[in-house]
Amino acid sequence: MEEILKRIELLEYHQQLFIRLLTDSKMDFTKLIIEKNLTRQDVEEFHNLCDELHIKWEEQKAEGFVYFHPLMKEFANRLNKKLQVKETIQACINEGLYLELMNEFAKYVK
Repeated sequence: MEEILKRIELLEYHQQLFIRLLTDSKMDFTKLIIEKNLTRQDVEEFHNLCDELHIKWEEQKAEGFVYFHPLMKEFANRLNKKLQVKETIQACINEGLYLELMNEFAKYVK
């Protein structure tokens, strides 16, 4: 019964996202959420990861760092296994999520 409730909750979450997609077709990360069957918790963990890495990136940039490959590697290692690094970075850029950070990471995944 608990498994059924979890699945219903996931379907409701994806339905809310579908409604958002109808009004904005450039929501590539949102599409990934649905395609990869991510849960709300998965997405929250993704946002927490990006928030944490963005802070580290800002700190390193302020200290004069110019190469951020270690942050990119941390992102790749901690990214949900359902997501591919390059695809996720591009989807975030297209949707306007964490633009500075994702543009930096995009330099390392060509």
